[in-house]
Amino acid sequence: MTGDELRQAFLSFFQNRGHKIIPSSSLVPHKDPTLLLTSAGMVQIKPYYLGLETPPGPRLASCQKCFRTTDIDSVGDSKHLTFFEMLGNFSVGDYFKKETIAWAWEFVSRYLKLPEERLWITIYLDDDDAFAYWREIGIPAGKILRFGAEDNFWGPVGDSGPCGPCSEIHYDLGEEFGCGKAECGPNCGCGRFSEIWNLVFTQYNQGKDGQRTRLPKPNIDTGMGLERTLAVIQGKSTPYETNLFSPLIDHICSLSDKAYGRDENADRAIRIVAEHSRGIAFLIADGVMPSNEGRGYVLRRILRRAALFGRKLGLDGPFLNAMAEVVVGTMSHIYPELTANQSLIDEVIRVEEGKFIATLDSGLNLVEKVIGEASAQGRNELTSDEIFRLYDTYGFPAELTAEIARERGLTIDWEGFQAEMEKQRKRARAARKAGVTVGLKVEASAVYTRGGPEFVGDRTLKHRSTVAALLLEGKSLEDQVNSACQGQNVRVVLRATPFYGEMGGQVGDIGEIRGERGKIVVSDTVRYAVKGKERIVHLGKVVEGQISVKDSVEAEVEQERRLDIACNHTATHLLQAALRQILGSRVYQKGSLVGPDRFRFDFSHMASITNEELKGIQRQVNEWIRQNLKVKSRRLSYTQAVAEGAIALFEEKYGDEVRMLEIGEPPISKELCGGTHVSSTGQIGMFMITNESSIGTGLHRIEALTGRKAESLIESRLTALEDVAKQIESSLDEVSGKVKVIIDELEVERKRALALERELSRRIAEDLLGQAQEVSGVKVLVARVQSLTVPTLREMGDMLRERLKSAVIVLATVYNGKPNFLAMVTPDLIAKGFHAGDIINQVAKVTGGGGGGKAGMAQAGGRDTAKTDEALKLVHKLIQKV
Repeated sequence: MTGDELRQAFLSFFQNRGHKIIPSSSLVPHKDPTLLLTSAGMVQIKPYYLGLETPPGPRLASCQKCFRTTDIDSVGDSKHLTFFEMLGNFSVGDYFKKETIAWAWEFVSRYLKLPEERLWITIYLDDDDAFAYWREIGIPAGKILRFGAEDNFWGPVGDSGPCGPCSEIHYDLGEEFGCGKAECGPNCGCGRFSEIWNLVFTQYNQGKDGQRTRLPKPNIDTGMGLERTLAVIQGKSTPYETNLFSPLIDHICSLSDKAYGRDENADRAIRIVAEHSRGIAFLIADGVMPSNEGRGYVLRRILRRAALFGRKLGLDGPFLNAMAEVVVGTMSHIYPELTANQSLIDEVIRVEEGKFIATLDSGLNLVEKVIGEASAQGRNELTSDEIFRLYDTYGFPAELTAEIARERGLTIDWEGFQAEMEKQRKRARAARKAGVTVGLKVEASAVYTRGGPEFVGDRTLKHRSTVAALLLEGKSLEDQVNSACQGQNVRVVLRATPFYGEMGGQVGDIGEIRGERGKIVVSDTVRYAVKGKERIVHLGKVVEGQISVKDSVEAEVEQERRLDIACNHTATHLLQAALRQILGSRVYQKGSLVGPDRFRFDFSHMASITNEELKGIQRQVNEWIRQNLKVKSRRLSYTQAVAEGAIALFEEKYGDEVRMLEIGEPPISKELCGGTHVSSTGQIGMFMITNESSIGTGLHRIEALTGRKAESLIESRLTALEDVAKQIESSLDEVSGKVKVIIDELEVERKRALALERELSRRIAEDLLGQAQEVSGVKVLVARVQSLTVPTLREMGDMLRERLKSAVIVLATVYNGKPNFLAMVTPDLIAKGFHAGDIINQVAKVTGGGGGGKAGMAQAGGRDTAKTDEALKLVHKLIQKV
């Protein structure tokens, strides 16, 4: 049985038992940003278990692609995988333990025909129901083993969610694979028993606090590892010997001229390259781009690890694209996204592998030097300072340093390294404060969380409040003051405020805080964590009287600026919706800056964006603006929001309760956002893209204007167009055609002028032939010619060199007010030691310039035209010195 046959057999088995076959979801769990990557088949089922979504049926089955980062460092042995396929059947409040156990046994014994004497069962310690059902189908009591929570209780995927006891089917590979101990059995860890199927009885929902509550209806979540089960069926001791991996291993061996199975060190490297090649291709196909954080770092890490171990196999140049082609060729019939994104896979690997190879040699040398120093000092551990220096100064990944150190018998101070990284992050955060020392700035997304500052600016721009705290500029928390007088720069905390503090890409508000005895002009508003609590801090200056703590004040936001910001912020949501509609759903926001005068929006998209696509995006946003769609927000649980399809950023941290912004009915956009927005899209007025650019591998930036700023830009451009039309005596409608005619006419004249210049240069060259002189037995031609372009000067030099046969030629011309020089030396004189580059460099220096080139031809520029003739007089002296 092949991998394809096992996959199909499993799905058909459960389809015949009333299960709806659902496709694999992405490795990027778009509906659960708390997860780094999809690590189990039940990830896409989780909303059904929690009652947040209606499942397509009560019985479901899938073959889910999965990725587990915890096993990256273990890949290379015969067992571990990061990327794998998980076969699973699921019940959403339908059947439970009895049916699950009976079907599992039927499939492994009758359909897979695994010998029953080699199968063992494990159950949770007190799960008597499961024990009874296994006994009911004939499993001897002695082959049903009970284990505690560590082995047979399946916790939630992520930090919360469905969970419950589980029962596992293990396959005995034979005594030759075991530890030889009398007590050896399932969960021994020696490798003799292979767990092939895990049946999870999800009865509880575990909260973030660890508390478990019973689900309204118990559910079933099972997982059978395709690769591991196939190894058992094919009689192999490892998945790497199955037909799923053989094409990859064969290709690596072909590329490296190695044979698998002869040398354990080479075998380990081959397994690492083969395994990581699958993960690399699938991660990129699902939209993950290399970066230094989150999912992107997982991709970068396994790609670099594969490249490193390829080097150990003698593969010094790029080779991972060749491996990706094998992955696409062998798996795209099941996962068509591989073919659909093949060009993206190729491009990302080419760029990322190329960058790493360019630094790999120097990095390896540095690591070897550090390891050598440690060994010479009798140390068996690399210090955190050494690892951090390799990472921070030279960019060498700490994980690869650890890998190389392990091979040499050394450990690393991993905890110390993490501490150094945290210090670096703190330094970076401190630098971003730009001198403000009132606390730690909040970097999380602008979402509503209980216990945060009371922000009322989504309802009103003017609010009566009380001064809670005052700090003078540059002072720390311990230096709070009771009052501030005219002329002093202050930081003000109010009990409630209409001012929006900078966060989530949106800049802070400005305005005024007015009391009975004084007034503060607010120049910016930010958010800081003060004693563990988030506070909105108003940065400003006392311009009248004085303001004191506990004063009753009126806080008022500048209305016009706030409206401009709101227009831009809502436009970012419309822009992302248009991008995802036109470029594809793999577009995700990677950053933004929302100000009153403009906004920029960074997003993921590997391919270049055409002008037509850009125009289509702009047209779509403006169409939604003209439709005057309603913009509304709701506060709800985070889980409910993502279940409803709200876009959330993985990198951000969200509270239990969030604010979801919806545009349109039905919504054309749903995003988690705490920023300020217009109440309907018509208020935006107009949207205009001013620039689109690439800012990195797979990253783009769009800059745009809305409302009054967009109107002003159109007016200025129209005015410029009218000026052009007036100067060329054309109507606005005919400007483009008229300008083209003028450009064409200019091109004709340019070519005519160039032809005349060339003809002139030929005549000058003819006259110059007779001016060549003998200097120390060498024919030398030195001349200053009338103003010519450098290309024409080169053509003249070529003509003279051809006619003179053996000569040193130095020409000078003044063009656009600057001297230009050209030197040419014929091959016979080059052999005698004359070098055009050396000659021209010294000649140009006389005029304050410089240049160079090859022995046969060189050119240079100067600055002082008055010294052009003096420079040419130097040529004869230079010839005489050779």
